[in-house]
Amino acid sequence: MERAVPGFADVSVAGGRLRVARFGSGPRVVLGLHGITGSSMQLAPVARRLPPGVAMVAPDLRGRGASNTLPGPCGMEAHARDCAAVVSQCSDGPVVVLGESMGAYVAVLLAARFPHLVERLVLADGGIPLPVPDGLDPDAVVEAVLGPALARLDLVFETHEGYFDFWRAHPAFAKAWSADVEELLAYDLEPADGGFRSRARPEPVRVDGREHIVSPTLVEDALGAVQCPVHLVRARRNLVDEEPALLPESAVAPWRGRLTCFSDEVVEDTNHYTLFLCERGARRLADLVAELQATPPGDDSGGGVA
Repeated sequence: MERAVPGFADVSVAGGRLRVARFGSGPRVVLGLHGITGSSMQLAPVARRLPPGVAMVAPDLRGRGASNTLPGPCGMEAHARDCAAVVSQCSDGPVVVLGESMGAYVAVLLAARFPHLVERLVLADGGIPLPVPDGLDPDAVVEAVLGPALARLDLVFETHEGYFDFWRAHPAFAKAWSADVEELLAYDLEPADGGFRSRARPEPVRVDGREHIVSPTLVEDALGAVQCPVHLVRARRNLVDEEPALLPESAVAPWRGRLTCFSDEVVEDTNHYTLFLCERGARRLADLVAELQATPPGDDSGGGVA
């Protein structure tokens, strides 16, 4: 399969310019949003499986990738405003939005705050609020959930291969290494004293991770206000390739009756990372996005459940 080689442009946002990748040159635009320590290249596996005529635009969210010098504030509201600027510049009308992991929560805020810009939502292993017990230390929770993904942000690696080896040891990739994974990781690196480091900045990552704990109703209220169809795709296993999944059935079930048009599915034999980056998950996401993008607005036959 031909590699998805993006072109890059910058979009003006508060405090500077946001780097945006564009995969494909078709007139139909899909917005892709990456995870909490990721970048636009996280969307490449899905983008290269989209049909001709459909282009994926994917920003490096504030504090990540080539947008890592943008100042704060971060948080879902700030990311949603940035993404609204991207859609306004890159499309003549509302778009299907694919949000992966944290990008799914950004997508929910975008749809709630700027409904005229979002036609449908595809939420990949994110976007559904999780119950947060009182009294938790937000930083401890972020570190426990993200694990190695967060720990690497404070490390310097002598070579690219050393960075690859760090991720090869991650349980999520033990049986799922690929050229797509290496492409994402190579894009993530920038020179540092002694070698290379991740372009994702630790403080924006921690701010975004803490928000679900310090503002527990933010996403719940936003998701309840979303008027467009919502399609949730879940992995069977979590960030360390174990069950239970990041989004358990108990968190998803209440939304089936609460949202006007909601559907959900589990992609078997995937974990939180392989859902986005490997063949089985990326193919399902691409097929769903293409189907929804081709469905006329107002037609719920593209997988929604009334």
